[in-house]
Amino acid sequence: MKSSLVMLSAAFGLAAAVPRHNHHAHHQHHKEMKRDATATENVDVFVAGPTIVMYSLNGNIVSEAEVLEGIKNGTLVWANGAPSLADPSSSAVPSTSSPPAAASTTFFTSTSSSSSSSTSVFVSTSASSSQQSAASSTASSSSSSSSSAGLDTTFPDGEIDCSDFPSEYGAVALNYLGLGGWTGVQSPGFGSSLLGLTNIKTVTHSNCGGSGCCSEGMYCSYACPAGYQKAHWPSTQGLTGQSVGGLLCKNGKLYKTNAKHDTLCITGTSEVTVLVRNEMSSSAAVCRTDYPGTESETVPVTANPGSTANLTCPDATYYEWTGKTTSAQYYVNPAGVSAEDGCQWGSSANPWGNYAPLNLGVGYSNGAAWLAIFQNAPTTNEKLDFTITLEGDNMDGKCRYSNGQYCSGSNYESCSSTSGCTVSVKSGTAYFVFSD
Repeated sequence: MKSSLVMLSAAFGLAAAVPRHNHHAHHQHHKEMKRDATATENVDVFVAGPTIVMYSLNGNIVSEAEVLEGIKNGTLVWANGAPSLADPSSSAVPSTSSPPAAASTTFFTSTSSSSSSSTSVFVSTSASSSQQSAASSTASSSSSSSSSAGLDTTFPDGEIDCSDFPSEYGAVALNYLGLGGWTGVQSPGFGSSLLGLTNIKTVTHSNCGGSGCCSEGMYCSYACPAGYQKAHWPSTQGLTGQSVGGLLCKNGKLYKTNAKHDTLCITGTSEVTVLVRNEMSSSAAVCRTDYPGTESETVPVTANPGSTANLTCPDATYYEWTGKTTSAQYYVNPAGVSAEDGCQWGSSANPWGNYAPLNLGVGYSNGAAWLAIFQNAPTTNEKLDFTITLEGDNMDGKCRYSNGQYCSGSNYESCSSTSGCTVSVKSGTAYFVFSD
């Protein structure tokens, strides 16, 4: 499986998302500072000098200790045999005499004209389909949308019972939502037509009966692992702008709804890598809006202390309806709030869920990534209890949230307590850095 963490050759972009009402993902592009992204070509030769080895599993950086343990217990494997570097004595590279045939290793190297310059080698390890679920328990870099098996497996229409959540095809079951693993279940009314779906009802955990949530005629939405996003929704959407997403339950079986994709999960734009880097001592739950779908913030990514987590960056054309395109909206919960608490519909009693203080906008449009930090207004005036700074290569502008202020400018001198900030990134890797 190709890793989405290609730190040396990613071009970035984003359409800044703005919250619609109190929880919806806004699907209208930011119109400022559009630029063409320029990709940096990978260099596939080795230049003498110090070597830094990093390991990536499904778009998330994993530690050497986790790699060593995973290789030892069989939950992580190399794809083309154990890596062979110029410095075989390096303790950072585990040695395996007979790696499983299903594994694959990819090297991305950065070189310069100076022979004494350092060389970065990014080793991407992939688990085989049957091993990826086990591998996800080893990688603590980011949870939530934890790794799933079958991401590249074609989903078979009409074979899976509607009561069975399709985990073996890449979808991530969120059982704590009480919807049988689904992120949302919707039932369009009988008045629907080719012009649009009407009378769209959202099923709640209190009236679905667990595994019976996804039943006849309903669209059943799902989460994908970090770095991936849902690939299915019907071509006909809400008549007055509502979105509907997921697989269709028909004659007791599940069916794909988007003819463009055979799999359940797809990556974001190939031109961008956007990560959260958590430098705090507490975990942070970041929740993407399930869109198209119920538009609730139910798709989780957890950034653990001292780790990175992948935020999927959709291309603007990922989902289009009524002439509008899409960017992703992520809700950021206070430090220490779990995904189980923060990535579902909440109430004003707690500053999390749809009442989380802050939103991130992530998307790719017109040759550039657009990254935004903004208040979850008008829903709440609550202030997030940690700092978020946008960092990255070739970034146009600066943007930081700290102590209730959204600041931009060359020295973060232009600040507002209400207006967010946006940057574009031409190429490289962009980080939302969480710090105390």
